[in-house]
Amino acid sequence: MTEHRDSARSSTHVLVTGSTRGIGGKICEQLRGDRARVISHGTSSGDVAADLLQPNAADQLWQRALELFDGRIDVLINNAGIYEPVSIGESTETWHERWHRTMQINLQAAADLCRLAVSHFRSRAGGGRVVNVASRAAHRGDSPDHWHYAASKAALIAVTKTIARAYAAEEIYAFAVAPGFTMTGMAEEYLTSRGGDKILAEIPLRRVNDAEEVANVVAYLALRAPAAMTGAVLDINGASYVR
Repeated sequence: MTEHRDSARSSTHVLVTGSTRGIGGKICEQLRGDRARVISHGTSSGDVAADLLQPNAADQLWQRALELFDGRIDVLINNAGIYEPVSIGESTETWHERWHRTMQINLQAAADLCRLAVSHFRSRAGGGRVVNVASRAAHRGDSPDHWHYAASKAALIAVTKTIARAYAAEEIYAFAVAPGFTMTGMAEEYLTSRGGDKILAEIPLRRVNDAEEVANVVAYLALRAPAAMTGAVLDINGASYVR
């Protein structure tokens, strides 16, 4: 981080989306353990509730977080996301509806928040950081029913790299994390429905991620990673996909 933020680590202000359970909840725990001030977001709970499916929700979430943080946010962590299936055999209406929902929540809302964060960071001294939680699917694709999910996460990584390249000279740094299967309610349901044993057999580590493992990496990028790492995408997948 910058000299200012290194000397005042306890007052680092972090907004975390999708943070009321799973990876997001563990991210908040880790950050608070590192003495950061955290505002959590959920669709209907958290410090700030906002439905990111709605077009103006990102702006409202950002403004409310700024109010709660007395006008200063140092780090944005985009963790909110959905993983809904849609097969190529569905109706065109259903296909478009699922693609829209996934792209709006996983990509557009995250990009809107990134835009607000970068603008905020540029308006003051000291810069800031963005950490986007993507997915292994961004690199290797996903199941036949999740084209849209893989596409949304690949695009989120492209956004991250673009921010890193565009604003590094202004001390604005961007990172992404690409987890494989992580033990949350969403992953457990998928493993059960698609044959967990076969999926685990494809992971050399022979287990899925623990949410705390992912949270530790996110917290590192948010608070401690050197500036020279900006633009990095860190994989956490038990060697199930090695680039």
